Amino acid sequence: MLRHLGVHAPRLAFNFKSSLIHGGRGKTLTTRAFSSSAAVSPPSKAIVYEAHGEPDTVTKLVEVPAVEVKEKDVCVKMLAAPINPSDINRIQGVYPVRPEPPAVGGYEGVGEVHSVGSSVTSLSPGDWVIPSPPSFGTWQTYIVNDEKVWHKIEKGVPMEYAATITVNPLTALLMLEHCVTLNSGDAIVQNGATSMVGQCVIQIAKSRGIHNINIIRDRPGVDEVKERLKNLGADEVFTESELEVKNVKSLLGGIPEPVLGFNCVGGNAASLVLKFLRQGGTMVTYGGMSKKPVSVSTSSFIFKDISLRGFWLQKWLSTDKAEESRGMIDRLLSLVQEGKLKYKMDLAPFEDFNTALDKALGKLGSQPKQVIKF
Repeated sequence: MLRHLGVHAPRLAFNFKSSLIHGGRGKTLTTRAFSSSAAVSPPSKAIVYEAHGEPDTVTKLVEVPAVEVKEKDVCVKMLAAPINPSDINRIQGVYPVRPEPPAVGGYEGVGEVHSVGSSVTSLSPGDWVIPSPPSFGTWQTYIVNDEKVWHKIEKGVPMEYAATITVNPLTALLMLEHCVTLNSGDAIVQNGATSMVGQCVIQIAKSRGIHNINIIRDRPGVDEVKERLKNLGADEVFTESELEVKNVKSLLGGIPEPVLGFNCVGGNAASLVLKFLRQGGTMVTYGGMSKKPVSVSTSSFIFKDISLRGFWLQKWLSTDKAEESRGMIDRLLSLVQEGKLKYKMDLAPFEDFNTALDKALGKLGSQPKQVIKF
């Protein structure tokens, strides 16, 4: 069962005061007064937090009143939206960019156009769309936002992939294509290879003829994990303990020394990525799951000329990259349809949101990506 806040708003929000709930690029979702003749959305149900805190404590189900659909607006019935780590961090109040509470959770997803404003020309009812760039507030059944926010996609894409394409897969593609120039036959190395980004890196690299070396933590059932990653296209998979050797590069066989490395863990796992890199190589950090710092020896800078940089998708998207990102999203969805990009997900009904959230929080052990189906 979903936790209820106990708000039962009327279908038409006459004289509703401002600043109740924010979402969709900070847009106030329930504040616009309108006449009874105005075009309006259906009432919506949303997962809302009124203050920052632990998501399983502060999130509530709220019934949101109807919203006016203005002439350039599109009303979208959401079909699915994932629970990402960054969604959790936003609710906790620790993510660098976040909406101010009260706010609707979620940042990416897929929906079907329910109705359009009188001046909308690019979309029609029944079209599948995603918010691109992503927008705050996707954990709700209906969203009203400007036409330009929505990117039309093919309806043949599996719903769960359409809902999750704009954060993790796009991060993987951008890091492979925008950090250094990679050619077929080159090699990359990464830690966190079982993560969703890591799995996407393996498959996108394979599709481009780029060798990939993968580092995972020691765990029970590690042989099954290795086999699963190799089935996705991994050239080599090593546990951290297997790399406790004097010269890790002796393990590469015929694979060239990597020019590029990806780090989402930090600590010793980041140091192992650095050990693999060739002269003049680059390590890109896009996460810090271990909460341990990245330590680099002086000799790595002086004698290997190693470069370090970071990558944050939201910063890249904020630099007027909407059209470029939409083209890349279409490419990724084509890979999905061709069977060249896949990852494990659990599709959970909206009424089971609390259980899906517990899984996303790690309360029930290691779980696939949780995707809410509305």
